[in-house]
Amino acid sequence: MSSEEQDRLKKLRDRQLQARDPLARQRNFQHNSSTKEKRMRKPFSLSKAWKDIPHIFKSPFYGLLLGVSVVFVLPTIWDSPYAIIVGAGATLLLIILGLILGNSLDIRDRIRDNLK
Repeated sequence: MSSEEQDRLKKLRDRQLQARDPLARQRNFQHNSSTKEKRMRKPFSLSKAWKDIPHIFKSPFYGLLLGVSVVFVLPTIWDSPYAIIVGAGATLLLIILGLILGNSLDIRDRIRDNLK
């Protein structure tokens, strides 16, 4: 056998031994479990949880809060039977605006993530 053939067989044997490494699964499991334990030790933060929510859900919620405040404030400022209806329309408009704004912010974030 030539030395090239011996080197090729030696490399093949090394690759086969690495593929059958019984400790590879154990190391992978230990790594995953330690990562999970570290995650579990961190205290729960409400602000971190709020940051994890996509903008497409947060922005309409802000629009809803602003619209509800308009519904309560507008009848005190404008003495008309249509004040509540106009306030409800403003609420609906603000929710739709929040959906559009939230979607555009999420798209912007996805583009930023893909550019990195």
